[in-house]
Amino acid sequence: MTLPAAFAAHLSRDRRRSPHTVRAYQASAERLIAFLQAHWGGAVDAAALARLTKADLRAYLAMRRAEGLGNASAARELSAVRGFLAFVGASAPAMRGPRVKKGVPRPVSPDEAVALAEEVAEDAAEPWIAARDLAVLLLLYGAGLRIGEAVGLTGAVLPLGAAMSVTGKRAKTRIVPLLPQVRAAIEDYVRLSPWPLDRGAALFRGAKGGPLSPAIIRRSVRAARARLGLGERTTPHALRHSFATHLLGRGADLRSLQELLGHASLSSTQIYTQVDAAHLLDVYRNAHPRA
Repeated sequence: MTLPAAFAAHLSRDRRRSPHTVRAYQASAERLIAFLQAHWGGAVDAAALARLTKADLRAYLAMRRAEGLGNASAARELSAVRGFLAFVGASAPAMRGPRVKKGVPRPVSPDEAVALAEEVAEDAAEPWIAARDLAVLLLLYGAGLRIGEAVGLTGAVLPLGAAMSVTGKRAKTRIVPLLPQVRAAIEDYVRLSPWPLDRGAALFRGAKGGPLSPAIIRRSVRAARARLGLGERTTPHALRHSFATHLLGRGADLRSLQELLGHASLSSTQIYTQVDAAHLLDVYRNAHPRA
């Protein structure tokens, strides 16, 4: 068995991590081994990994950043590498992870949104809880749900289709499309959940079987954003804002966005035109030679 495969078996058997986390961390270990084999020009075993230097690790992360890895995903990659090195008995060189600029209200990037959801799932105590947290956070970013709407879903939404009926504020019902990734995450949770998912009962359950509290998700997000170096404004609700901003940036019209978000009035939706304009101004200032 290769070292990355043994690491994956350890995460699954001993740490009881979710299948998603196991796959991601094994892939990180395999990438590191492949990089070091080319970097050092020879086979890489546990003894060789013990000689890993800060310069080696920086070179690896630079390679990953050149492949398009964002700050949040780079932080998760570093976390996975540290875990792998600890597993083989090697000490990871002391190195600060990448930081995301704080204090400026901006939408969470797609890279950061996915990394945040995965980091929350990675820290879960049970595989089914990891799957639950990933599904909830992907619903916020991938479907634009409010946290209360997500935890308020019942087993009546099953089986899932291409869209889902959601009841929002003032008991207003709307239809939201489900991306394949979001649907797959929910189905993975349903498969792993130890609780019966009756039509009238909460879809997402707490550790003891009761309805999941939004406070649990908020607490997990706070811990995960600190580990990833994300700002304090990276909250569950920020994922909904990012959903809206990214759709608007891709050409969605305000009326359609209003329906997807469940806003009672168009004026509530128009705030996203200001957010998107602020983002475009940032791009202009950073890219234009005369800015």
